[in-house]
Amino acid sequence: MKEISIGEFARRSRLSLKALRLYDKRGVLVPSRVDRASGYRYYDTAQLEAARLVVMLRELQLPLKAVKELLACDPADAAKRIADHWRDAEAAHDTRRELADYLVSRLSGMRPVMYEVATREMPERSLLCLKRTVAVQEQFAFGKEFIAILRERPLPKIEGRAGAFFCIYWSHPTADGAGLIEWCKPVPQAEADALAEHYPELTLRTEPAHLETFVALPAGYGAVQWGLACESLDAWGQEQEQEHEGERLALTPEDLGLRTTYLAAGPVTSPVSDIDLAIPFAVEP
Repeated sequence: MKEISIGEFARRSRLSLKALRLYDKRGVLVPSRVDRASGYRYYDTAQLEAARLVVMLRELQLPLKAVKELLACDPADAAKRIADHWRDAEAAHDTRRELADYLVSRLSGMRPVMYEVATREMPERSLLCLKRTVAVQEQFAFGKEFIAILRERPLPKIEGRAGAFFCIYWSHPTADGAGLIEWCKPVPQAEADALAEHYPELTLRTEPAHLETFVALPAGYGAVQWGLACESLDAWGQEQEQEHEGERLALTPEDLGLRTTYLAAGPVTSPVSDIDLAIPFAVEP
């Protein structure tokens, strides 16, 4: 194999000098030799194939960390990872396209069909919780972390919605800022203190009894469905304010937090949705 200068390597690989220096720093594409006296980088012509692969992988908007991992994989594993990445990218694109269509319709004066809103009573509950400020891209991993804890050390089961784990959005993560999220799992009140000792990473707290207004979320819901659910709940709330004019809400969404509740998977024929979006409330008598 032949050794060539960084300038020649850049020309033949279609990568800029700046990009090559960055890839060297990140360990993605390391020169075959660096001159000790001048610091000048030299590459082997055998590295051109990897360099061209980097160009194409970056076109797929893969982060450098993923590119580095792919270059170290055998071809079959690399192919699978690329297929998985592209499937996720297409799903994300479909979600954004659906959101764009929804916004165009809404701003054009078309009113969306609202979801059916229902209410339910929730008892006082002891909760084991994991609370953290996370960025948008960290939400999924944070949820997986909480679920992994529950799978590793299962908790006693409480039947129904009152026993389902849920996620509270104290503030919602966006592309412009992180949000405060809290994952919660109800536990039997009589056993709460003893159970908490086995989960030092979780916080034990008590949530007061309250009413919840909620809407069922469809399977595979995205930003559009989430937005419609929030609008449906807001519209219901405005109706209640008119109905109870002059009365004070004893509990507001800010007190207990907007939440998604995840019911354990049941029969396929069950009429109850596995996931719903809920807002706690209570009107003082």
